Amino acid sequence: QAKEQDCLGVVLFHAEVLASQGSDRHRSYCTAGQPFVSKMAYCYDAKEMDPLSADDVYVEMDTEIGGEPDASWFESVVRDILKAEEVSPPYEVSLVLTDEATVHSLNVTYRNVDSPTDVIAFYAEPQSAAEQEFVLPGDGVRRLGDVVISFPQAIEQAQEAGHSVERELTLLTIHGVLHLLGYDHERPDDAPVMRGREAALLEEYRGKHYS
Repeated sequence: QAKEQDCLGVVLFHAEVLASQGSDRHRSYCTAGQPFVSKMAYCYDAKEMDPLSADDVYVEMDTEIGGEPDASWFESVVRDILKAEEVSPPYEVSLVLTDEATVHSLNVTYRNVDSPTDVIAFYAEPQSAAEQEFVLPGDGVRRLGDVVISFPQAIEQAQEAGHSVERELTLLTIHGVLHLLGYDHERPDDAPVMRGREAALLEEYRGKHYS
């Protein structure tokens, strides 16, 4: 189930959708090297998760443009955000850096919005009482979900704003991960809280993750 958001186009992807699509589909997304909706769902079904792992940040680089930060950069940004939000291991989260067409397709499929966007977040944890029926593996690992970023859109927005691509990617990663943790900006009361947290984290990471 998806909720309409603003220009950043975040999708709140209910875990029931993961369950309804079945393991084979997720496995084909991953093993074929195609953009995937949820590496988490694939790994649940394939039973490949290691519950003893301290933390798992999966990064999928699905772009041929060149010039993007490497996977370890994204892993570091995600871990810093989770640490700042006092999310302790064990946890699992994935991030996909992909092309405009892929994110556009996800936007159409899950938001019914036929336009490109920059970041989409698919949460795995229940974010309301109505979602408590879906039960994740009871091994103590927090499966947070997935963040999908359009690299071409990030480049375009960085150029328009006159700052580095790394700064834009840091902002989009912050935005997506905060959504996985339950932050929202759909309601007027929620927006200032999320925007304020984004701004604080972005400033904190100046000089570390971007210049």
